Amino acid sequence: MKSISEGQIAAVVLAADRGADDPVTREAGVACKALTPVAGVPMLRRVFGALDGSARIARICLAGPSAAIIEHDPVLGELLGRDDVSWVENAATPSASVGAALRSLPDDVPVMVTTADHALLTPTLVTAFVDRALASDGDFVVGVARLETVTRRFPGTRRTAIRLSDGPYCGCNLFVFTTPQGRALADFWRQVEQQRKRPWRVIGGALGWGAVLRYLLGRLTLEQALDRLSRRLGIRIRAVVLDHAEAAVDVDTPADRQLVEAILAGER
Repeated sequence: MKSISEGQIAAVVLAADRGADDPVTREAGVACKALTPVAGVPMLRRVFGALDGSARIARICLAGPSAAIIEHDPVLGELLGRDDVSWVENAATPSASVGAALRSLPDDVPVMVTTADHALLTPTLVTAFVDRALASDGDFVVGVARLETVTRRFPGTRRTAIRLSDGPYCGCNLFVFTTPQGRALADFWRQVEQQRKRPWRVIGGALGWGAVLRYLLGRLTLEQALDRLSRRLGIRIRAVVLDHAEAAVDVDTPADRQLVEAILAGER
């Protein structure tokens, strides 16, 4: 396995389908969503290209898909034949898959996590995010983009956003566990997933119900929410607000796939 030099980190790519009938997988007619071609190139290969192109990434751990899919797919076989790429079996949930991947990597190595459907990921974006994450004082760093950044660049696109008092923010499926302490956040993530029908039960316990109420009333900023969560969990959680609208666009639906292909073709 390739060694990691100073200033470099590892990356985890979540590549397993989360449902038996994913609409993108079904439309593309592929074995798993990660292999869906976007402008003729499988999404997973695009993500690997972005990671390979960044000098910050020295090692990649692929979480999923299943061994049965890997055995019969030449793209996956090629990627996993590299000495800087490892694989772990996908678990029942994304957080469990992240936990398994983290356990396979050295504790003292920072780890970036992203998803195989991040088809617009670029080396520039990876490097910018990692540099800012490592320069922060956070144990765990999450990438976000302002909703206005996304809609200004891609008018008419619909993105899920968290509405806070300092503006709506979109998630970017970009995270960095910068310290061993930060890895404990994967356990909290798993608790939220286990209570996915009642996430406020977990979030309320972590933030405090007063903070949840302020969020619902639109009076809580992103920094305030993360500071409170950090104090409750004993982990310094920070956010990097990215100016790259593409960071917030992944392929969750066939319409997303069409949008990404239009962007790559210069039509959006």
